[in-house]
Amino acid sequence: MSLTPKNLPESLQPLAAEADRIHESALWSSQGQFEQAKLWRLMNLVLGVPAAVLAAISGGTSLAGHVGAVPGVLGLLAAALGATLTTVNASRRMTQAQASANAYLQLQTEARQFLTIDLEGMSREDAREALRNLTNTRDELNKTADPPGRLAYLRSKKNIGDGGQSYSTDKET
Repeated sequence: MSLTPKNLPESLQPLAAEADRIHESALWSSQGQFEQAKLWRLMNLVLGVPAAVLAAISGGTSLAGHVGAVPGVLGLLAAALGATLTTVNASRRMTQAQASANAYLQLQTEARQFLTIDLEGMSREDAREALRNLTNTRDELNKTADPPGRLAYLRSKKNIGDGGQSYSTDKET
């Protein structure tokens, strides 16, 4: 759904169209990053919890006097999970995805407010400068954000399609 205001002067229409593209791009990017953050959080739990449990069981069986291979195997499994967790660094990736999602959400809000509140009353020069700032912000975010994976994309597509990024005030009556 386009956010371009009705009755916009012709000289501002190309600027509105480009700001609308930035808004849509930010919507998809923010949702993709939020979904990616959820997946990294899950990965952190899937690897971290079993590693801790296996280490505890390994230590417990070893202290209980079991000198067989079980404590050693459990200890090696816990170490492997811990090493994988350290290498993947899911915690840092989750934090980065969450920060990127919030930054894209901020850009989305700025683009929406530019289109729906500010643009109609602006001169072409002022509108062009505001659009340039939105473009620069988007470009900087794109440089620093890790691209979301396929599963995050599919989950964001479903969420957006289900109205997960809609406001009730925007629904037509």
